[in-house]
Amino acid sequence: MPKNRERRAHRRAFRLIALLLLALGLTMPATPSFAQAAGHVSAKIVKAGLLVGGGAGNGVLTYRGKTYPFKISGLSFGITVGATVGRLDGWASGIREISDFAGTYSSVGGGFALVGGVSGVHLRNEKGVTMVLQGPKAGLELAANISQITIALR
Repeated sequence: MPKNRERRAHRRAFRLIALLLLALGLTMPATPSFAQAAGHVSAKIVKAGLLVGGGAGNGVLTYRGKTYPFKISGLSFGITVGATVGRLDGWASGIREISDFAGTYSSVGGGFALVGGVSGVHLRNEKGVTMVLQGPKAGLELAANISQITIALR
């Protein structure tokens, strides 16, 4: 008889745990899993400047199996001397809808290149999309600045 009581107690405990997990699952807010998907970003940017810098380029966002070409334009304010061409690759996160990717991104940073170098940037736009990009660049540049970059989907 003691074994039967133990088995009943184990079954009750198991049922209680299962019911608690089910109740917890039903009370959790439902969020679509696609809101957390990250997109791969590949871009080519040409920059030049003396005190105030400017740049332009293009790239491709690969998001949920589709590719979305985009244009980049931007300005930087601070210490900027030189000209470079860079290829950046990385990830964009926080995309809920593809239209969230387009917008104005801000960054504070700096860099140095003499013939060749590596650049990296962390950007965030007004819709909460964050991009982390890095890659090689060629040219001559000394920069310590605040940048605003505008991305427009084509």
